[in-house]
Amino acid sequence: MDISNLINMDAIFPQLKVSSKKQLLLELGNIAKNKIKKPVQEIATILMERERLGSTGVGYGVAIPHGRFAELDKIFGVFAKLEKPVNYDALDNQPVDLVFLLLVPEKAGASHLKALAKISRILRDQSVCEKLRGADSGDAIYAILNSANAA
Repeated sequence: MDISNLINMDAIFPQLKVSSKKQLLLELGNIAKNKIKKPVQEIATILMERERLGSTGVGYGVAIPHGRFAELDKIFGVFAKLEKPVNYDALDNQPVDLVFLLLVPEKAGASHLKALAKISRILRDQSVCEKLRGADSGDAIYAILNSANAA
């Protein structure tokens, strides 16, 4: 699975300003609402319900919130670098500053798992994360994600 199938330039936010996990999930819902044609609250509710099952904060300042949606016809992603890290109840108890939101069709099956695995592999690489943290534009972030995808 290619990262360019999951995210495009207008879904990259290099300096997202939020102060909490809840505000982050609401803001991600606000960003995604027009792309997937769902209300902000519905998106945020699905993301928060997923968080109740276990934190999507995977460690090292990275979170990969995700949710399934009926009527969604393709996988949609959003990448955000937070202006300031937020407490996310991550597995390592460290605050999160790199977030890759993944919204998938309810019947995505293996595609959902492949997309999560791809994102996880890329964001588990600490050199990639350091490059992302140093990037200050959407173009730079997109280039880093795509070059990490090719590696």
